[in-house]
Amino acid sequence: MFHRSERLLLRPIWPEDWQGIKAGIADLEVLRNLASAPHPYTDADARQFASRSIPAMHPRFLITCPETCAVVGTIGLDASDQSDGEVGYWIARPYWGRGYATEAGRAVVAMARTLGFRRITAAHFVDNPASGAVLRKIGFVSTGTQRMQHSLGRGEAALANEFEMELVEDVSPVQRAA
Repeated sequence: MFHRSERLLLRPIWPEDWQGIKAGIADLEVLRNLASAPHPYTDADARQFASRSIPAMHPRFLITCPETCAVVGTIGLDASDQSDGEVGYWIARPYWGRGYATEAGRAVVAMARTLGFRRITAAHFVDNPASGAVLRKIGFVSTGTQRMQHSLGRGEAALANEFEMELVEDVSPVQRAA
């Protein structure tokens, strides 16, 4: 699956993307905001990530700038016990503050709707308020729940805020009564 937004190309991750992935993610300021990426992030970690099979219902994308083919980050819809999918992403530090996470996030929400997802979730570490701002911009709502979540990049658990988004249209009162 591919998606072209105003400034970005979201495309499947291919094994040969490992070096671009490592270059963007192997920064402690990026890693500390992720649950499942270790620090230090090695060549083997990048190769393994880039070689993963991707289920059709839970796509993962390389975020690129089409003009330069630069790796901006990754974003995906992971399987979740609490919803149809959980949105997760990272953006390489040189691309922070440019609205790329919001733009890619909106594209993935649209894909989740197309896939028939009814509800998606996301979370961010409390000390990463920029990620919370991105989630709100793309339509997520805080659940008011915080939980401890382990971060391989930090090497410890940290407090995370939980968010959700309902993707189904509101049911009218007449339909609810039926």
